[in-house]
Amino acid sequence: MDNTETVDKIKTRVVGIDIRVEKTTFAVVDIRGEIIAQDHFPTSDYPDVADYTNALSEKVVALVEDNGGYDKVRSIGVSAPSANFITGCIENAANLPWKGVVPLAAMLRDQLGLAVAVANDAHITALSEKTYGSAHGMKDFVVVSMSHGGLGSCFYSNGQPHLGVYGFAGEVGHTCVQVNGRLCGCGHRGCLETYCTKAGLVKTAKELIAESSEPSMLSKLDELTIEPIVECCEAGDKVAIEAFRRTGEVLGLGLANYASVLDPEAIILTGDMTVAGKWLLKPMRQSFDDHVFHNIRSKTRILVSILKEGERDVLGASALAWDVKEYSLFK
Repeated sequence: MDNTETVDKIKTRVVGIDIRVEKTTFAVVDIRGEIIAQDHFPTSDYPDVADYTNALSEKVVALVEDNGGYDKVRSIGVSAPSANFITGCIENAANLPWKGVVPLAAMLRDQLGLAVAVANDAHITALSEKTYGSAHGMKDFVVVSMSHGGLGSCFYSNGQPHLGVYGFAGEVGHTCVQVNGRLCGCGHRGCLETYCTKAGLVKTAKELIAESSEPSMLSKLDELTIEPIVECCEAGDKVAIEAFRRTGEVLGLGLANYASVLDPEAIILTGDMTVAGKWLLKPMRQSFDDHVFHNIRSKTRILVSILKEGERDVLGASALAWDVKEYSLFK
């Protein structure tokens, strides 16, 4: 008799889903954190959330069946902007096509027949960094994500993510750094997010072009995006350098306020803004040191994520999937 027939078999795979404004990425991930297969599609193709969940479910099933079968998958983890781990809902996302409260975990569970956990993209990024990245082995740290069209954050305290009573802790992107400043998608003015994301950088660059008598290569670009602005910095363009200096200065102030409250071991930066390198990070560090509580100055490490941008959040979502209690309609 085969003794393995007398015990339960462990399912060795999960599915991680990363929902962004531009695209949705989904992957089959094994128990070692290896991505077995992944695919993606444009999120904006489905302005109706019911159509979106139907399409996502069909695509996930197809990918799973083509790569080992559904019986090996234990659960599903989902990363999304404005998602709430406590409720399993996307709640009033400013940048996604679906408005109001979307019970995404329940919708996908009904479609896929497996346990589904949903969490804020910043929460997922932090989980990924703790499991696979720069925060591995840390208990008290902050992850700040400058991507997905916004600025999100999650912090860990004593080895656990602090989510708050209603699941919205860590929204540093919506703390005010300029009274009566730029209008934010949340409806308030002067939020950190309006200055330290790709959109914020571009707005700063346009303001500088308009107000400066200094000739700039930026005014000749067909489109202002992070990479061309960095290239202009490398070529010595003073306006481009100033755009990053101002952005870094505001970012450093926001992070200093955050660190002064939390006293973390490290702040880990992720997202497309980090490709700016020294042009952003040097003024950010100077501003941080100028504003942080003096007893932790030079003690808080500021790091840039070592994980690949295209893999971080599907891996984090897969790590979340392992934490959810197993459930299946197919047992």
